[in-house]
Amino acid sequence: MNTELNEETLQDLYAWIDTVPLSRPKRNIARDFSDGVMAAEVVKCFFPRLVELHNYIPANSTQQKLSNWGTLNRQVGFCIYLYCVFRKVFSKLNFHVPEEVIKKIVLSTAGVVEPVLCMLRDKIEEKRAAKSSPDTQKAWVQVRFKLLDIMVIFSLNKMYYSQYHLTFEMWLVLNSPPSSNPSSVDPAVHLLMDEKEQALLALQETVEILQMKVNRLEHLVQLKDLRIEDLTRHLERYKARANMK
Repeated sequence: MNTELNEETLQDLYAWIDTVPLSRPKRNIARDFSDGVMAAEVVKCFFPRLVELHNYIPANSTQQKLSNWGTLNRQVGFCIYLYCVFRKVFSKLNFHVPEEVIKKIVLSTAGVVEPVLCMLRDKIEEKRAAKSSPDTQKAWVQVRFKLLDIMVIFSLNKMYYSQYHLTFEMWLVLNSPPSSNPSSVDPAVHLLMDEKEQALLALQETVEILQMKVNRLEHLVQLKDLRIEDLTRHLERYKARANMK
């Protein structure tokens, strides 16, 4: 990724980026992509289901920029049976950016983000090419359909679980490449699958909101505990001084 790109390759890359509807105009590519938001938008343009843009906050602070890139880039970690599956966006494209490269991107270092975007474009094109084959989709679609039912029921009954609590088998099936050939799947099936996936996404968002509230309440409890400890120390000092008198 540290390879320098020639002028022709750079111009081709810039032309490709210009085809993507971005939330901000492209002025200085090193600064524009430093917070990771526009990189997320690029992926979402081609694979809308891979990216939830509300997870990426436009930022000037280094910490938030690193957080955005971490959301895109963090590696896969999963267990075998009803355990967490942490799967980040880039890993679904078989793509990973080294941490030292991300730190340079966050600092808007010139000439660093272009090779990353060039590689990302290649991975996106590979993924799109893989999706174009309808052969495997017919074998997967019925299983995917049933698993979406299972996952919706699972989310309803296990709201305290993470949105990534799936069986390894579920994870494999739900990450199989969907067909880009509409004629290979019945439109009614497509519609039902979309409805179930939307229901699942809504439940996952509810889990996220509840988890945020739990985290906030835990933080408030910690602050109150600290305050109680501080007041207790003051009271003990006051009693000690009163006894000395």
